[in-house]
Amino acid sequence: MAHARRKFFDLHAANAHPIAADALKRIANLYHIEAEGKTDTIAQRQQRRQTQALPRLQEMHAWLIQTRQQTADGSSLAKSIDYSLKRWTAIERYANSGHLPIDNNPIENAIRPIAIGKKNWLFAGSVRAGKQAAAIQSLLATAKANGIEPLAWLKATLEKLPTHPNSRIDELLPLRPVSTVEK
Repeated sequence: MAHARRKFFDLHAANAHPIAADALKRIANLYHIEAEGKTDTIAQRQQRRQTQALPRLQEMHAWLIQTRQQTADGSSLAKSIDYSLKRWTAIERYANSGHLPIDNNPIENAIRPIAIGKKNWLFAGSVRAGKQAAAIQSLLATAKANGIEPLAWLKATLEKLPTHPNSRIDELLPLRPVSTVEK
């Protein structure tokens, strides 16, 4: 959703495009629903999304299709609309669950240091070393995203690893357990 929003934001910032402003208002309403449900359980959040966000998403989808039919091919507005329509399944996926976020900004923020330093990763030594570094960075970012202190998780995992059965290796992943209340 954040990427779709960015296309309309850039269009509106460039020339105060009224249709882009309308799209931004529609997207803002969806984020407002998310903000209202910030403390909801997963089940409550799913219910809120089903009753409030999903109808707005369906309206927005129909509006995008109608607006696109009236928009010149190749225009900035057409490109913004096409971006959203092409990714619509992914954009609305969150509304059918209670555990998916509305956008992937938190994860993108977690991996930003890796993206910024990607030229430095060219000197990892080999393709294999680069893949291993990427895997480690992913695990550390996952720990952080799940509210687990990365260094403590890594230390505990390295201590358990030599005696832990390979068939249960996924138990060592830095995932926050889902409580029975949230199921």
